[in-house]
Amino acid sequence: MMTRISFNRGVPSVDSFPAAQIAECAAAILHVDANTVLQYGQPFGYLPLREMIAGWHGARAEEVMISNGSLQILEFLSTLFLQPDDTVFVEQPTYDRTITIFRRHKASIVGIPLQHDGPDIEFLAEQLRIVSPKFFYGIPDFQNPSGVTVSLAKREEIIRLAGEHDFWIVEDAPYRPLRYKGTDVTSMRSLQPSRVIHMSSFTKLLSPGLRVGYIVAPKHIFEALGPIVANTYVCPGLFAEGIVYEFCRRGWLAPNIEKLKNLYRPKLEATLVALQEHLPSADWVKPEGGYFVGVTLPEGTHVADLCERAPTVGLSLSDGRGFFPQGGGDRFLRLAFPALSVSEIHEGVSRLASLLSHD
Repeated sequence: MMTRISFNRGVPSVDSFPAAQIAECAAAILHVDANTVLQYGQPFGYLPLREMIAGWHGARAEEVMISNGSLQILEFLSTLFLQPDDTVFVEQPTYDRTITIFRRHKASIVGIPLQHDGPDIEFLAEQLRIVSPKFFYGIPDFQNPSGVTVSLAKREEIIRLAGEHDFWIVEDAPYRPLRYKGTDVTSMRSLQPSRVIHMSSFTKLLSPGLRVGYIVAPKHIFEALGPIVANTYVCPGLFAEGIVYEFCRRGWLAPNIEKLKNLYRPKLEATLVALQEHLPSADWVKPEGGYFVGVTLPEGTHVADLCERAPTVGLSLSDGRGFFPQGGGDRFLRLAFPALSVSEIHEGVSRLASLLSHD
């Protein structure tokens, strides 16, 4: 039987989980602070971890909120900012679950096309002459689903436009630490902390099962979010947050990130080599980190048809149209590589090419 190869979900490799260290941290936090992490607590999360995250970002603890994953945070922000028919700007393509949340809040979603170095600034400026959004949601580092990283010049211009047109920037940065080559681009929050709501999580750095995400934002944002958060779940999962705190307190996070880089770097390289070998007629982003390579398939290809036929060659693919809030994406394919071996990546791209050759 042909082994199924899945490119469709951005999940970590099971080889990446520091299970023994997490178990040790779980026992330790129960030993030193069980009465806190097993009890109800403050809606904004475990204070020692908030203080630690604040230190990383040059902020104060009251400017940090920890939640049960970053999607929960997007739900909270949407509840706070959006009324039906309010406008939100997003990169196009963008993370499909974000689109789902904004649609659930009945927002009008405007997609700003991505170029090789970030959003099309001219198109963004044109749209701002029509409407000012409540916020612009973006993933500036190794974007999901494209792999694009926004240049410093474009980050600065987006921030300038946000000040001119009075909208927030929601900077979603879960992949930012996973840079496999090249140099970091200054985060948008570092450029303008009063205009940026910075989001991240430990999902890609430790484990999705811990469900620990956070935001860093001006204090008044949290004053408004407080009742929404408390009325949703009273408080987030403090035990998981305590585990993460203990892991970081022991100095294990940075070495774990280096381990992840060494694990995923050859997989990204294998993806790019396999595309060049098997699909030279396609176009793709060449990311320097993250989880994804966004591919634009050759003219005449229809991704919906590919997804339908993919199981016949043992492939699972994502329908690229789901990443485009205003239509499009008929030739777009997101390849997620971290959960696959190098050999699976080469075989998977070869199978993909075989599907295209029969179009």
